[in-house]
Amino acid sequence: MRALVKAHLAPNHFAMLKGMVQQLRGNSLPSIPLLHKGLYHLHLAIKQSLHCILQKGYFTPIFVSRLANRPRHLQLDCGMPQIIGPLNITLGENCRLSGIATYCGRAWGEQLPQLTVGDNVDIGWQNTLAVGRTIRIDDNVRLAGKVFLAGFPGHPMDPAARAEGKPDTDQQVGDIHLCRNVWLGTGVMVMAGVTIGEGSVIAAGSVVTKDIPAGVLAGGNPAKVIKQLEY
Repeated sequence: MRALVKAHLAPNHFAMLKGMVQQLRGNSLPSIPLLHKGLYHLHLAIKQSLHCILQKGYFTPIFVSRLANRPRHLQLDCGMPQIIGPLNITLGENCRLSGIATYCGRAWGEQLPQLTVGDNVDIGWQNTLAVGRTIRIDDNVRLAGKVFLAGFPGHPMDPAARAEGKPDTDQQVGDIHLCRNVWLGTGVMVMAGVTIGEGSVIAAGSVVTKDIPAGVLAGGNPAKVIKQLEY
């Protein structure tokens, strides 16, 4: 009889315990405006101070040591970009770079890949710059988030060669040139062999497969000229 009673009560006890746990998960201590607002600002001050110390005293000097030159004014945020493969990087003055980005140099071929960045350039969050031979980014260029400059594909077109793990061919590699004042929106992909003319804007999510003239708005997949810009 006792066994039957215990068997009947156990599920009820379990349900009560589960309900208490769910209530605790959904609750918190009450917010005391004066106290918690002060703690919030203290938290931000400590966080920003530590971030500044790490960026200026650790990540930025290490990143600059990897460059071919030594820019005097560089704003590097959120860590340090990942650099993969052989790559010669030249960086201009007053650039702003996200540390959450990847710069990749093609490991095959006789030429050392060259990434040349001008002055006053923004390279945003989660950008990937895959340099086959050369990628040249002129002054005042803006790259939004998740931009992909695809100077080389990384795999050959031949499926048998891909299955064997062979690299891409020289015919698949191309240079990329972003002229002065170009702006690439979020998620833009620029393929090998493309030049984007001075002052042009590429709409978010576009795939640029051919050269874009100067002073236009272009977009789509593949990207086409939408209109001439007036400025």
